[in-house]
Amino acid sequence: MKRYLVVLLLSFQGLWAQVQFEAKVSKNTLGLNERLRIDFVMNIDGDNFNEPSFEGFRVIAGPSQQVSQSWVNGRSSFEKIYSYYLMPNQKGILTIKQATIEYNGQVYKTNPVRINVTNAIEQPKDPNDTSVSADNNLYLVADVSKTNPYINEPITVVYKLYFSYNIGIKNWRELGKPTYNDFWSQNIDIKELVPEEGMFKGERFRYVVLKKTVLYPQKSGKLNIEPLALDIDVELPTNRRNIFGQMLLKEDSKRVSAGARIINVKALPEAGKPDDFSGAVGSFDFKVIPSKTELKNGESLDLVVSVAGKGNLKLFNLPKPVVPNALEMYDAVHNEQVNTPLSGMTGKISDSYTIIPQYKGEYPIKPMQFSYFDLNSGRYKTITSPEIIVKVLDGPTQAVASSDSGTGKNQLTASEQFKYLKLNTKLKAIHQKDFFGSTLFYCLLLIPFGLLPIIVLAKKKKEAIDGDIVGNRIKRNNRLAKKYLSEAKKQINNKEPFYVALEKAMHNFLKAKLHIETSEMSKDNIKEILLSKNANPESINEFIALTENCEIARYAPSSSATIQKDYEKAVLIISDLEKQLS
Repeated sequence: MKRYLVVLLLSFQGLWAQVQFEAKVSKNTLGLNERLRIDFVMNIDGDNFNEPSFEGFRVIAGPSQQVSQSWVNGRSSFEKIYSYYLMPNQKGILTIKQATIEYNGQVYKTNPVRINVTNAIEQPKDPNDTSVSADNNLYLVADVSKTNPYINEPITVVYKLYFSYNIGIKNWRELGKPTYNDFWSQNIDIKELVPEEGMFKGERFRYVVLKKTVLYPQKSGKLNIEPLALDIDVELPTNRRNIFGQMLLKEDSKRVSAGARIINVKALPEAGKPDDFSGAVGSFDFKVIPSKTELKNGESLDLVVSVAGKGNLKLFNLPKPVVPNALEMYDAVHNEQVNTPLSGMTGKISDSYTIIPQYKGEYPIKPMQFSYFDLNSGRYKTITSPEIIVKVLDGPTQAVASSDSGTGKNQLTASEQFKYLKLNTKLKAIHQKDFFGSTLFYCLLLIPFGLLPIIVLAKKKKEAIDGDIVGNRIKRNNRLAKKYLSEAKKQINNKEPFYVALEKAMHNFLKAKLHIETSEMSKDNIKEILLSKNANPESINEFIALTENCEIARYAPSSSATIQKDYEKAVLIISDLEKQLS
């Protein structure tokens, strides 16, 4: 009998035990280069532990879990701990938000923790520790191919990470990506990072190429390339060894930056610049090729204007052909076949024009010019295409343009000069009745007087509706119930917003049907009023249970199927109560 009594007392002790769940940190103030340990400690075996987002920090280790249980003088104690090691990403007051667990259907939260992050501090070094530091063994360098280019001359920026043979690299993350304001930029994909060997600062280092970028400056003057910054996890050797004589390694993190670079961009020379220069810089070949030069009436030809070579192919416009009026030319179809290796853009761009002749005859397409700045010679060059003669073998004829006018406009033959006259006309009578005194005049005059009684009746009805305070409140609550029920359906894939909207919809439904205020929304009062209105007790209990469950369900884990089931249940309960209370 005593044994059963002890078990019963221990069971009641477990029920009466107060649930404790709190966040403990190793320190509340730390330097930018220090680590922080945070423990989430609970005295019960909670489920569904959800860690906070750790905004402003980087998780460098964790979570690690520890569970301990002990019996002392017949009393049991339990403790579960989730531990994390964090590194701050910025200075200032940072807040670690709440973590949550679930126990016996209840959700428990920790209090937010505020951490003050100061400037990096100098950490004392153990005089007996002769381990290697990452400071003089790790460098990030930005190699720029040219620092004084012309506008639209390509330059390359290659980011290399140098590291000595004394350390190992585990991982790295970009903290600040470089921006290329006033540059056209193209990143070159690096498929595999292959370590290489090279000299740096007079010593032999290993290095990997992390990033390659081709830049085309778009304006002259001093242009700034912002730095690339990395957070790197390294392994450093120590002066300690294990039982097998192997050197022990320690893990550390190092932040490196390539530094900003200044590019002095030269303007293109004004001397000798052609009038038709459109900004092409490089070495190019220019061609104008028709698909055919002889065609029949109704046929078309394609005129392809192309530039091929090496230079800023994507950054200038091709010249447009000029054709006679007898040739109808459509807008161009632009095509680019351009590759961008580390040396700059190479390939071909073209504009294809579709031309359809209107009359029989021979028509010239004037020679076209393309000008560019040649980087090799430092001068402008111009390429001129030959004249193209298009022969149209049949079709309507066109009169020869007058030589006296000098305008070059075409003259139509006598048989076609009346072709565009308008043959269908709409005639109006000269003598028409005046609007004043007409039937329409008197109708428009009397309409305002006829509208006056309607306006008076509408105004009185609106005043009556505005004076019905109870009715307006019912309508407003009905609208809110429909609104929040609709909002809950939209948020069916987002758990917390869904249950907030669902709870508001059910509360506003009750306000509209029972004519009560928020202060009267107690469980007993709702049940008493609904029973007095002959509502089904089962529907009442389901309504109250679902309303109470909305608050718990916001934080409890739930599947999309459960959320969909709760929505359908709410619609069904509201529909049943709507019928019973009507």
